[in-house]
Amino acid sequence: MEQESIDFEQGWEYIQSGITKKKRYLEGLGPALDPQEYIELYTTVYNLCDSYSQQLYDKYREAVEEYVNSTVLPALMDKDDDEYMLLQELVKRWPNHKKMANFLSSVFHTLDRYFVSRRSLPLVKEVGLTSFLPNNLQRKVKEAVITLVDKERDGEDIDRELVKSVVEFYVEIGMGKMERYEQDFERFLLQGASSYFSRKASRWIEEDSYNDYIVKSEECLEKEKGE
Repeated sequence: MEQESIDFEQGWEYIQSGITKKKRYLEGLGPALDPQEYIELYTTVYNLCDSYSQQLYDKYREAVEEYVNSTVLPALMDKDDDEYMLLQELVKRWPNHKKMANFLSSVFHTLDRYFVSRRSLPLVKEVGLTSFLPNNLQRKVKEAVITLVDKERDGEDIDRELVKSVVEFYVEIGMGKMERYEQDFERFLLQGASSYFSRKASRWIEEDSYNDYIVKSEECLEKEKGE
């Protein structure tokens, strides 16, 4: 395909309008992009890429951040005082975010081919996926899961499918690699388990005899093995 000269501001304004239309569609507020609009968006990125690659990449990152800050974060932060509601909102929002990330990675694919690979930068899809949950909310999500797991250890029924969906989210946000889950989420779970049993042990030591403490410790270990 032969590249055409195009003004960056004019081209980005058109791309931004397409991103806004996709965002409104995902939120159920407007129609979908038609095939011709998608082709024109891809072509605009292609024509800008040769002369404005760095600017285009920077604007892409800004567009992803704007989508997260205006759409995802308000919905999650509105639920962050209830672990069930927070995790349910996360699981609800993640599929739409993946659709947006897939859409953007398709439109900006030329950047990956001609700019990102040469600069050793994160791929556009990786930027789209990993920006979904900022660090402050990641901690809240992990703490919410720990709270539910602790409740189950105490004999309460919890929504295991919800917890499973959050675990799958962590694998997906790591681009399908287990390293992100193991280094981030699993480590946090293990720390949570250690804190839980430490609190339990301290209370048992204060309240029970040595023999009762040993019995409760063994029961707890057996229960944990059976999970």
